[in-house]
Amino acid sequence: MTHARAEREALCDLLDRLGPDAPTLCAGWTTADLAAHLVLRERRLDAAGGIAIKPLAGYTERVQDGIKSGRSYRDLIDAVREGPPRWSPYGFLPGMDAMVNTLEFLVHHEDVRRAQDRWEPRELPAGLEEMVWKRVAGGARLMLRRSPVGVVLRRPDGRKAGGKKAEPHVIVTGEPVELLLFSFGRQDHARVTYEGEKTSIDSLRAARLGV
Repeated sequence: MTHARAEREALCDLLDRLGPDAPTLCAGWTTADLAAHLVLRERRLDAAGGIAIKPLAGYTERVQDGIKSGRSYRDLIDAVREGPPRWSPYGFLPGMDAMVNTLEFLVHHEDVRRAQDRWEPRELPAGLEEMVWKRVAGGARLMLRRSPVGVVLRRPDGRKAGGKKAEPHVIVTGEPVELLLFSFGRQDHARVTYEGEKTSIDSLRAARLGV
């Protein structure tokens, strides 16, 4: 089983257990909203552009609301668990699911986990942890481009990745999944530490980060 499939299955199990009205870290979204988002992303490619392109966001939101209201919560989870249809680029291109969906489902799995009470970080398989680190290191400049200060990401073992070159800068230290969540704009829910001037740290923690 690929890491993408494992995270998909784990997220679906959690959504199933929590029900449709549980909170998530995605602002304004319940678990049902998140499930509808994932269905749209893989099955309504005509509306997926609004996920990243603001002028298209209104259409995407309307389609997502229609998916949520037009299907039972059980059907939404089943569609997510089934995975992308064969006509989808995620379905028929070899390796595309693993390449595109590993971080997508990892982050959204944590979006649900960390919105609940008494969550704790989980230990990831070593292979997944290294994959996350490579993706974070390779994408840090893009994800942190809106940071008001320079950013260096650092693992506890000392390995570093440059996020944004600027002064003053802040060093953000954490395990790969924590740095991933930080870089995706989940600063308040990432178990990381900061080194730098207090004003720089405060502005970085309040910044809108992510793709």
